[in-house]
Order: sequence, then structure tokens, then C-alpha cells
Amino acid sequence: MSDKILIAGNWAIGEAAIRAGCRFYAGYPITPQNELTEYMAENMRRAEGGTFIQAESEIAAVNMVLGASAAGARAMTSSSSPGISLKQEGISALAADELPAVIVNMMRGGPGLGNILPSQGDYFQATRGGGHGDYRTIVLAPASVQELADLTMDAFDLADKYRNPVMILGDGMTGQMMEPVVFGKPRPRRYNEKYVLKGAGEGKSKFIRALILDALRMEEHNWKLVRKYRVVEQNEVRFETYKTGNARLIIIAYGIAARIAKGAINRLRDSGMKVGLIRPITLWPFPAQIIRDTAERIDRFLVFEMSTGQMIDDVKLALEGKGHVSFYGRPGGVVPTPAELAKAIVQEYRR
Repeated sequence: MSDKILIAGNWAIGEAAIRAGCRFYAGYPITPQNELTEYMAENMRRAEGGTFIQAESEIAAVNMVLGASAAGARAMTSSSSPGISLKQEGISALAADELPAVIVNMMRGGPGLGNILPSQGDYFQATRGGGHGDYRTIVLAPASVQELADLTMDAFDLADKYRNPVMILGDGMTGQMMEPVVFGKPRPRRYNEKYVLKGAGEGKSKFIRALILDALRMEEHNWKLVRKYRVVEQNEVRFETYKTGNARLIIIAYGIAARIAKGAINRLRDSGMKVGLIRPITLWPFPAQIIRDTAERIDRFLVFEMSTGQMIDDVKLALEGKGHVSFYGRPGGVVPTPAELAKAIVQEYRR
């Protein structure tokens, strides 16, 4: 492939994963991420030792990834909203077992089966763990096809670094759109192999388990995980600020919603309105500090999501009672235009 290619988002994830050293993929078809599964089916053969499996279900796919990860492979699965719901038990088990894996969610409208249109209604599911128990999943929210590629490669490194599942939270629009992409160079894998199961005769016996029946030992394991998550919070927060320097009103949006917000902000800036953007790139760990710091000089925030409002809770927690927070959202797969959002911003700006 050339240095820069025009490629769809779902395909970009697949290509980035292969270049990052993904050697096991298991998935099950669901719109609007089917192109990713298709890409892996066709292209995993290019990867030495690569394995593609179309599993019999989403549940089977995530547990196949768990097994492959335990055996030392860089492993990935993908789905869309209701399919990710089915994977939650496996994601919880990956976190409990401290196994690295990458899970891709190209969100669609919900709840229930919903529809196949782009949405952002899975924020709670992604950032609150989604499954049972005390655990966290690192969550990356790309806003472009280039970021889908870049953050996919980063996701494998983060999963290995913290021995933890990492979720890429995209949506049907970023998965389907085509944009120019420059793929990064593969990085050497850094992974502590003492946790890899290699089979009989391959050194000292070891096992991986998530079932700990003794309450005190289970508690000890949970606190160990908490210490790890605190390190993640200290080191892995990512965000973007856009035209916040002299802003009087800050929009907070992620993913494709942030792209729409930038278009609205540019329109309003041309008319003299001082509006800026904070875009969380890691939804967990959430970039609370930049929001808290911004509130020292700006007291008006508008959260924009393609949902009924889920990230707004984290924004309010970050502000700790400071500032005024309003909300504008379009759920169910409706994608507002920058002009529509600009009208909502103007109403808030003039209050």
C-alpha cells in the first residue's frame, strides 16, 4: 500500500490491526461494522500465523479472543451495539484475568435492536464497564478515519501495557466514511510473557482464572485492579482543545459529534461568537482535569451527543458544581448538521 490511501473507516481499523501485529480475530456479522469482519476474513492471510474465525455468536467470538490472548496472541473482536451487549461477560472476564484484547464497537441506534444508523448511545456501556463486577475498560473515541487507524494501533499497545481490554468506540458514520489515511509504522511488541499459557512441557505450570471463591482473595484481586486503573488514569488521558483560548462558551463532544461541533463553531466564530471545543479522546480515563481547569475562567458548557445525554454525567462530575451545563442531543441514529447545532449553540450563547 502507498503512504497515503483513501480507505473506509472499518477497513482502516482492520489494516491498522494487522500492521499492529493482530494475529487472531473472531467476530460475528452485524451492521454497520460488517466491512471490518470482511476485511479481516480477506486479509488475515497476509499476516504470518494470522487466524480469522467467523464465530457462531458474539459470545463465542469474545471468548475465543480470551483464549487466544491467554496463549499470547494479539487478539481483536468487533461488533456493533447489541452485539457488544452480548460480549460483556467476556469483556469482564478479560479484565478479571488481566488479559490484553481490543474490542471495536461501531455504534448504532438503540436501545434494543434499534437501527443501523450512527449513534452514541453506548457511552454508559463502554465507560462503566458494561459487564458485572468492579472493573474498567480503556475507551478510545476516534473522530476520523485517520484516528481510527492510529488509535487501533495504540489500542494494542495499551492493552499489552496494562494487560487490560481496550475498547475503540466508533460509530456507523466513521466506520462507513472514506478519508485519506497514512498508516503508522508497526512498533515492537512489549508484553510480559510470563503470563502466557504455552502448554505442557513449556516451563513451569501456570493458570489464568477469574473464579476466586474466597472472598478475601477476591477482594485483594479487586484492589490490585484498582491500583492498575489509577495508573491508567494518571498516564493515559487524551483530549483535544479547539479555539478555547478566548471562548465564552465551551462545547464538549466526542467522536463524530465533535466533527459536527467543529463545523458549527467555525460558523459561529465567523459571526463573532466566541465558542470553543473540548473533545475527549479517552472516554475512560475521562479528561476531567482539563474541564475543571477550563471552569476556572469559563462558566458555561454545552454537552453535545448523538444520544439523550450520557457523557453529561461525567462533565458534571468533572466540574464539581462549578459552571452551568446545558445539553443538546439527537438520539436514535439522527445525525444533525453543523447548521442545526449552531442554532442550538446560539440560543445557549445568548442566554
